[in-house]
Amino acid sequence: MSNYLIDARNQKQPIDKGHLRISGTNPTGELLSCNSYFLEKNGRPYFPIGGEFHFSRYPYRQWEEEIIKIKLAGIDLIPTYIFWIHHEEDEGRFDWTGNKNLRDFVDLCAKQQMRMILRIGPFAHGECRNGGLPDWLYGRPFEVRSNDPGYLHYVGRFYREIGRQVKGLLYKDGGPIIGVQLENEFTASSAKWELTTLQGDEWIPSGSGGAEHMRILKQLALEAGLDVPLYTCTGWGNAPIVEGEMLPMWGGYPFQPWLLYWNSQLTSHPPTVNYIFRDYHRNDPRYLDASYPTEQYPFACCEIGGGMQPWYNYRFVVPPESVEAMVINRLAGGCNFLGYYVFHGGSNPSGKHSYLNERCVPKICYDFQAPLGEFGQVRDSYRYLKPLHLFCRDFAELLCPMSTVLPDVAGGMQPADTETLRFGARVAVNSGFLFLTNYQDHLTTKDQENVRITLILPGEELTVPAKNSFTLRSGVNAILPFNLNLNGVLLKWATTQLVTSLRVDDEPYYFFFVPEGMAGEYCFDNSTFAAITVEEGLIGDEPNRTYISVSPGMKCKITITDRKGQRVHICTLTREQILHFWKIELWGRERVIISPDDILAGAGYLELRNRERACFELDIFPATDGNLLVDGKEIPNRGEGSFRHYRFDLPQKATLAQWEKVAPGKAVIRIPREAFTTVNELFLRIDYLGDVGNLFIDGKLIADDFCNGETWEIGLKRFYPEIANKELCLTVSPLRKGHTTLNNATLAVKEDFIGEQIAEIRSVQLIPEYRAVVLKD
Repeated sequence: MSNYLIDARNQKQPIDKGHLRISGTNPTGELLSCNSYFLEKNGRPYFPIGGEFHFSRYPYRQWEEEIIKIKLAGIDLIPTYIFWIHHEEDEGRFDWTGNKNLRDFVDLCAKQQMRMILRIGPFAHGECRNGGLPDWLYGRPFEVRSNDPGYLHYVGRFYREIGRQVKGLLYKDGGPIIGVQLENEFTASSAKWELTTLQGDEWIPSGSGGAEHMRILKQLALEAGLDVPLYTCTGWGNAPIVEGEMLPMWGGYPFQPWLLYWNSQLTSHPPTVNYIFRDYHRNDPRYLDASYPTEQYPFACCEIGGGMQPWYNYRFVVPPESVEAMVINRLAGGCNFLGYYVFHGGSNPSGKHSYLNERCVPKICYDFQAPLGEFGQVRDSYRYLKPLHLFCRDFAELLCPMSTVLPDVAGGMQPADTETLRFGARVAVNSGFLFLTNYQDHLTTKDQENVRITLILPGEELTVPAKNSFTLRSGVNAILPFNLNLNGVLLKWATTQLVTSLRVDDEPYYFFFVPEGMAGEYCFDNSTFAAITVEEGLIGDEPNRTYISVSPGMKCKITITDRKGQRVHICTLTREQILHFWKIELWGRERVIISPDDILAGAGYLELRNRERACFELDIFPATDGNLLVDGKEIPNRGEGSFRHYRFDLPQKATLAQWEKVAPGKAVIRIPREAFTTVNELFLRIDYLGDVGNLFIDGKLIADDFCNGETWEIGLKRFYPEIANKELCLTVSPLRKGHTTLNNATLAVKEDFIGEQIAEIRSVQLIPEYRAVVLKD
């Protein structure tokens, strides 16, 4: 038995108010403000969740669909970069049309009730050419990212253009824009001037002028009409802020390709500190390299790595467990504002004079291995994060004021330590949550077996679990509640994870799941209820406690009657079911849906999508009155515990890709026009081995990929109908194992390669995505 202890009697967290000048109201009188620990909405805790999506890296005709996907992940805020070079590639000629139409994008966010933060730079980075600065700034007689009047003149002009685009759409006007990020990684990082040659690289300055520069940028934003409640900035690297007026934002990436890019002494990526539990709300430079007193500001994140873009020199695969574990780590450390960079991947636009990316990443692809991919693909990380978002959103008033408490073992833990349990807690007096992770980047952790955790609380000592133990498997993460008030019933502890709640017929339903590898158990305080029953579980009671072990699933339900005769229901699902769990406003009320299919929903309809198979299924709670229809036909259904189960099939479509190899590493692909009929999307999957994959139409590059062993996938809908009329040319540049030599030739020098060159196209497939719209009669 491994016994761990956490002393939660000393809860130091005072919440200070009134010292931060970060606030604003909208025309309805809603007030957004900020204390030292969390944001507030009308004086109550508000937990924003941001999913970054770059509008200029995605086709405008599909913006709304993708915004809905982001929203259904439990996200309520979309930050977006406004890359200067995308809009003013030639000096004085601004382009806000098509995929660059900022105003249309903001309007769609408003339509979907999504709030926004505009990241206006001027330096943005985001693997964009010159960090987003136009090439022509290089040819001006001043230093960028400085207080030089010449530079600030152009910045002010750029800000005014943004101000004109979003006029009337700010929070104060009733619009969705609640925040503006000024600069990015100021004094902390930089980028190459891509205009310079490889042999003579020049770098954009990392920034000068300190906090005064940030103050000037804020003033320029205000003069441009960008008057918002939140002015944010990135806080890492000891970056300067305007104290009391800006909200510094943080993040973390376990896959850091720049380490290997710039440090020739590293032969492999070291494990990072991102999974060591820390109190991020403590003035300690070991945890945050901040230029300000961290205890006086909320710990907010704008760049939790939703994935990472592979660089040429480092081709990695980001596992979804890494993103989930980092979120749990940040929540335990006091985070009350989650933000992902990026939540939705995209494609870099092609410029008039050059490609608009950095040379270390693909010319077009900015998939980022994000929860939503370059072509809108729903990834496993999306499914891993959605339950966490529901928890943070629905229990914000409970979670936000809770202090971080860490065990003594956390203080000296190093990333390479895979022997010791990684855990921490958020606590308010006697109640709270245990946060556990068993993931470490670039290492394999072991199962943590036979674990018990004792919490020393004010006036009580609580052991979880009281009699048994639990196992936390390698790669598994969990949040376990203790002394949780469930509508008057006291849950002393559980080895299940809380996700959300729902009221049906004025009775609360709480939804939990059992983390993979654990045994689901609940312990209740007998003094807080009169009766208790369970379906798919066993009850064991003592004079003061009732213990219930459950078999998770849609039939598993605990029903508790409190001392006033009110009932509380607890539904316990499996981990697999919670990955397919959705909470949606649908047909007049909030409902829970469990479906392996991807979901979109709108006013009065439900849309299901899936790949390869035309079989759809879903479970709904509470059930609807009336029938559900697809193409005017009633869907068969049956009961499944508290849920109603539906299943139906659509006609299957078989489409083969027409392709032929024309040379090693080169192929011609033809897409039949009929392949696009009766499907929502058509994905081209290319299994290849080589260095870089490139796909062309009429000699124009439309997609590219750095080979990392994964199948390359391209959504074709955005290229239709052109793609159905013309051949695609696929080229794979060879992966080289050997060395090059320079040979003198007559009047010239040539380069020869000696060694093995691999460029192999293994298969080309067309994968349909099916779509079904479900209506209620």
